[in-house]
Amino acid sequence: MVPARRRGVDGCADYCGRPPRGPDSQAAGAGQGGPAADHRHGGGADLLLAVFAKFGSGPPHAVVLSKGHSAAALYAALHVHGVIAENPAETYGRSGSLFTGHPNHKLPGIPFATGSLGHGIPYAAGWALAQRLKGTGGLGIAVGGDGELQEGLVWETAQIVQAKGIANFIYIVDVNGGQNDGLLEEISPVPRLRERFEAFGFHVRELDGHDYGEILHAVEPLPDRPLAVLARTVKGKGVRAIEGNPDAHYAKIPEKTAEKWKRSLS
Repeated sequence: MVPARRRGVDGCADYCGRPPRGPDSQAAGAGQGGPAADHRHGGGADLLLAVFAKFGSGPPHAVVLSKGHSAAALYAALHVHGVIAENPAETYGRSGSLFTGHPNHKLPGIPFATGSLGHGIPYAAGWALAQRLKGTGGLGIAVGGDGELQEGLVWETAQIVQAKGIANFIYIVDVNGGQNDGLLEEISPVPRLRERFEAFGFHVRELDGHDYGEILHAVEPLPDRPLAVLARTVKGKGVRAIEGNPDAHYAKIPEKTAEKWKRSLS
């Protein structure tokens, strides 16, 4: 595991040094996207970079981005790890491009198309169960958001994971406190997350979702029960104009603005 962790840290540092390939550039090029969710210092990008560094991007493991509106971060992470050769920033969101606004399963490293919140969780759990039955040792890894926890399907899946003893399932929650319409605490709070997941038989680890080392260390499966990783993050971390601002969940980014943001981070 040590070599994978070393590659993960190096890969993440390399990514941060190449801003034209990041989600900011993709959203600017398309005039769309969820910049606070996709932004390269945001939790979504950090989490995906670390997970791909540790587990790779193909069978027997499956990494499913359930919060599909962060597709730009997914494309960027796969590009950094060499899974997708083409720079997604060149065509993201444009007519005819495979880099669509939600994950496109026609691209390598993306096992399922996602976007309807909550649906990626059972995809990953189902994959995990199938790998257990096949004896491959593969994992099903879901990456979702805390706003997504308002979806009943998430907790139905947790119940099935417990009932079927799917210990090779990892659920990573990007806990940033925001969603499309504002702050979770003002719309529909989801308190006591550790206790909720523990009630469904999960082992729970909490961490700083911007710390690559912590992420790489925490996403270690257990032999006897599923794992829930609660990654505390800040939306748009590092860019003052959108950091922690739920209004930036979806917004158009002018190209000049994107360039300014990238310069401020370099």
